[in-house]
Amino acid sequence: VLSCSQTPKTPLQKSMDRLGKQLTLFSFGIIGLIMLIGWLQGKHLLSMFTIGVSLAVAAIPEGLPIVVTVTLVLGVLRMAKKRVIVKKLPIVETLGCCNVICSDKTGTLTANEMTVTRLVTSDGFQAEVSGVGYNGEGNVYLLPSKEILKEFSNVSVGKLVEAGCVVNNAIIRKNSVIGQPTEGALLALAMKMELADIKDSYARKKEIPFSSEQKWMAVKCTLKNQDQEDIYFMKGAFEEVIRYCTMYNSSGISLMLTPQQKASYQQEEKRMGSSGLRVLALASGSELGKLTFLGLVGIIDPPRAGVKEAVQVLVESGVSVKMITGDALETAVAIGQNIGLCNGKLKAMSGEELDQVADIHLIPSCVFVFQISIFFRTSPKHKLKIIKALQRAGAIVSMTGDGVNDAVALKSADIGIAMGQAGTDERCIICNTLLVCNNRHRT
Repeated sequence: VLSCSQTPKTPLQKSMDRLGKQLTLFSFGIIGLIMLIGWLQGKHLLSMFTIGVSLAVAAIPEGLPIVVTVTLVLGVLRMAKKRVIVKKLPIVETLGCCNVICSDKTGTLTANEMTVTRLVTSDGFQAEVSGVGYNGEGNVYLLPSKEILKEFSNVSVGKLVEAGCVVNNAIIRKNSVIGQPTEGALLALAMKMELADIKDSYARKKEIPFSSEQKWMAVKCTLKNQDQEDIYFMKGAFEEVIRYCTMYNSSGISLMLTPQQKASYQQEEKRMGSSGLRVLALASGSELGKLTFLGLVGIIDPPRAGVKEAVQVLVESGVSVKMITGDALETAVAIGQNIGLCNGKLKAMSGEELDQVADIHLIPSCVFVFQISIFFRTSPKHKLKIIKALQRAGAIVSMTGDGVNDAVALKSADIGIAMGQAGTDERCIICNTLLVCNNRHRT
């Protein structure tokens, strides 16, 4: 998809192309007319041709490219003083023409500093988690008794935390995470429960990596030095993980999962999401498709400092701001309201609903997409579809992101803005603008 997508021409490039064509047509028309009049007056044809060539050379604005280049360079220098790296000169002018900004949520609108704050097990136990950062400072409190939980003092909570620790590729060193912040938050939770070393008791045999399409990750493991059957651990979006579950955990015992319980889990997931938490579901079992549901983990990712003020300034300036995220509706709406997106008047659309929009390439459908403030449960192909629809509606679109899943949209947008201090190297190569300070309100 990335290799097939193309970066569109900037408004300045389009204007220069249009000006060039107009100058060419007018110049050749006038020169041809002068040569024709001279020839009719009986003047020598070679002499008129020489005059025509001279007029053609004189009509070329030789100084225009120099003036435009110098002006754009001055703009690049001004942006550099604000710690914004502009990789292509014409983008400076495009920034002033932009009227729609599409932004990824995690790590762009939010700080991408994940902390687990809430746990809900499959058999109804609830716990809150204290402490912030990627360390073991803090405790897990069973509600409502406020009992401090460690290891497997509560079997249901322990198994939930164990799964989050095992189906994990992150490493925490010196209070910083190497890997995905979401997985770092799960490791920090395990450290608070004194279960951080439990991952070493398993030997990993297979990994099914996370993707934006499937929205879950799973690993196949076996206990070391024990002759037991293999076990799968899975984490991901609730609606995807629950499809693979036929049982639920009740104090270490697997019981049959009923439709009523699925509905109650879904209600709990929506309740956690509506408070702004990013919700992960966890499951384990001996076979994919017959897993045991373990519970939900609520992770807080607060809005980045200055984002609310920046959104307010943009909206007052007539720029439409749209949030595109892979999170659930409730989480996306909560964050959108928190940062003042569209003054709280939000219209949301899921990736599945976007797939069902007929004739997205036609103008009415493009205008319909223009009215949406939040796109949730989206994949990279959905982001590309949104960018293309907005461009067809006549908008100059900027895309801001920090992850590899934003790469296609960054390349296809009129302006691709990458967050410089975090994220992947791919988006820095593809984008044409790089924010070194990671704070929009400074620019």
